[in-house]
Amino acid sequence: MAIDDGHHCLPPLLDIQKALKFKMLTIARYLHVLRLFWATTIAAEMEYRSNFAIAAMTSLGNLVGSLFGLFLFYRTGYSFQGWNWHEALVILGIFTLLQGFSATCLVPNLNRIVRHVQEGTLDFVLLKPISSQFWLSTYSISPWGLPDVGFGLFLMGYAGWHLGLNWQNYLQGLLPLLFGFLSLYSLWFILGATSIWFVKIYNVTEVLRGLVDAGRYPVAAYPTAYRFFFTFIIPVTFLTTVPAEAILNRASWNWLIGAGLLSMALFWISNRFWQFALRFYTSASS
Repeated sequence: MAIDDGHHCLPPLLDIQKALKFKMLTIARYLHVLRLFWATTIAAEMEYRSNFAIAAMTSLGNLVGSLFGLFLFYRTGYSFQGWNWHEALVILGIFTLLQGFSATCLVPNLNRIVRHVQEGTLDFVLLKPISSQFWLSTYSISPWGLPDVGFGLFLMGYAGWHLGLNWQNYLQGLLPLLFGFLSLYSLWFILGATSIWFVKIYNVTEVLRGLVDAGRYPVAAYPTAYRFFFTFIIPVTFLTTVPAEAILNRASWNWLIGAGLLSMALFWISNRFWQFALRFYTSASS
């Protein structure tokens, strides 16, 4: 009986090994496709290298404007509750980093979703043997957002140097920062999916961009009603304040777990919403 039980256990083990092997091959295939996407896009974008200098100057101007706005609060000795000047710079650095992420990865692909729906070329994407959400979310990448990424990292490093932070502090903030990236991507993709019904969604994205701009300041800077809104309605708190608190080693586990659950929930919702929206998509060939 014991031998028979052992033989009965072999098929499930083989099935698990086959499933793991299939998953690894799928991941490898997607990574290969991603490398091809980005290599082609960057090669095309670098034909206009002067745009990088213009983007860098624009990013620098935006950063100077943000620093000036923050300086207006602190110049008289005022400080946001629990946040001194250099701690507020950490948040501004994270916000600038998010801006760079949006300009590099989100905006080009969101515009492409709208264009595919307008021109009826979404059919070709849906027919490809690959996840349509993955294809639409990663096909394009713009190097013009990299200056914001660089300025954000520099600002975080400068503030951390004055605060006596080390690499372990930044490592603590890495995971909630990735959660913030995933949450921001999910919100953008949900908006992109609405182009199935409303082709001109650029005004809506500008509204979202304006709300996310609130993340350049600590959530403590806002009245209670706004804090509730930026935490539970538009989760700006989880994009900048929670990662900053993790870097500063004062984030509670409740907020960190909440950031993870929120990002995974939003990602799941974005996938389900995309599948729902496709039910209403009228093929160009139909």
